[in-house]
Amino acid sequence: MNEKSFAMNANPVVAFLQKPCAAFTKSDIVRYIEENGVKMVNFMYPGGDGKLKTLNFVINDRPYLETILTCGERVDGSSLFTFVQAGSSDLYVIPRFSTAFLDPFAEIPTLCMLCSFFDKDGQLLESAPEYTLAKACRRFKDVTGMEFHAMGELEYYVIFEDDGCFPAIDQHGYHESAPYAKANEFRARCMLYIAQTGGQIKYGHSEVGNFVLDGLVYEQNEIEFLPVCAEDAADQLMLAKWVIRNLAYEMGLNVTFAPKITTGKAGSGLHIHMRIMKDGKNMMLHEGHLSDEARRMIAGMMELAPSITAFGNKNPMSYFRLVPHQEAPTNVCWGDRNRSVLVRVPLGWTTNVDMCRVANPQEQPIHNDTTMKQTVEMRSPDGSADLYQLMAGLCVACRHGFEMENALNVAERTYVNVNIHDRENAERLAQLEQLPDSCAASADCLERQRAWYEQDGVFSAAMIDSIIAQLRSYGDRTLRADVSGSREELQKLVNQYFHCG
Repeated sequence: MNEKSFAMNANPVVAFLQKPCAAFTKSDIVRYIEENGVKMVNFMYPGGDGKLKTLNFVINDRPYLETILTCGERVDGSSLFTFVQAGSSDLYVIPRFSTAFLDPFAEIPTLCMLCSFFDKDGQLLESAPEYTLAKACRRFKDVTGMEFHAMGELEYYVIFEDDGCFPAIDQHGYHESAPYAKANEFRARCMLYIAQTGGQIKYGHSEVGNFVLDGLVYEQNEIEFLPVCAEDAADQLMLAKWVIRNLAYEMGLNVTFAPKITTGKAGSGLHIHMRIMKDGKNMMLHEGHLSDEARRMIAGMMELAPSITAFGNKNPMSYFRLVPHQEAPTNVCWGDRNRSVLVRVPLGWTTNVDMCRVANPQEQPIHNDTTMKQTVEMRSPDGSADLYQLMAGLCVACRHGFEMENALNVAERTYVNVNIHDRENAERLAQLEQLPDSCAASADCLERQRAWYEQDGVFSAAMIDSIIAQLRSYGDRTLRADVSGSREELQKLVNQYFHCG
């Protein structure tokens, strides 16, 4: 990258140091702090509830700064994770310099870094969320020779008082402009701050869902990211949710990533796009068509889809979203440009037509490698997901496809090119496996398929046990039927799980 590229980077630490964040060293961090008047350092890390935790340090002097950057600090692991016992709960948190960013909300200049967990022996904690994902990505590359990349579509609702001006049409908010969309400026500021934390954003827009309830406007938005290595993708989504919540609080708004907040209205998902890379080349396409490697990925996800919900759909409201006719999946299948399926192959840039020149005749012909854009999209997860577990689970599933002898046959058998919820396709629908309909059912699926996740030590047995116990603790096996038709009971559930993930 040249100097101009660094200067345009939204992360002020990258722009100042004139190097990519992956190359940050401890001396770089110290120099940035000294030369930019930074007074505090924050260590940040995910807890077992999926939320970001923070530990604050005041910089007393340079030796103390050097000490915390080198040695990290102790934390109480049993207060963070259910799988850590109180009798041996001390863990270390060590900052990862590559994640450094300037806190966009702090009045006192503060540098933040994400951390890794280490155990009492100075080894990476086997059950830590970020290390589980790192192990999954490493094993994927060992088996396939390729890198696993991912990115998320982060959907959320913004809630504010209804002023009655320029009302949007109910459930027609997709890509709406102001003044009919009221939260566009909030979203733009979120995108800027997320970019300042290092997030690689593709775009943002208003989404389908909008409605008025009890004098409040609920307006759905989406911020979509660019594909990066899965470990960075999880970090970026974690920080993005932190930014959105903090800015909403600062501006007097409310936001929710909850999968469902009322019946008959669009729920919020967290669709995950994936691609596989080798020597800088996207392996998802072969001669303009979906490659066998991509089909093997999909086959692995078809096989492990029932248990992936255990990582991506972690509270009872998740399963009120996974119902027919809401553009959310209900069955294990995949297809091209089909929003009724579990795994969708989005429209790619494979036409070999210079559309830019068609739209702009004054332009000279140019060849642009558009194959990098091709991904496949898992559509079941939502904002209740544990981001690191979800990415790790998807990585394991995609690797599983390369280990299946019948992967291409599985991909062919589960392919669907129709809307499976249309009446005329009822026979095809009946042939497809259903996704779990509750946390309890997801726990059962994970119990049956846990060996694939524990293989090669990617997921620890303790982590799988804790996920199963958490899911079963909700006691929701018949919940959808139990509250059917009762708005009051449904609203109680919405309120209970409103701020999830």
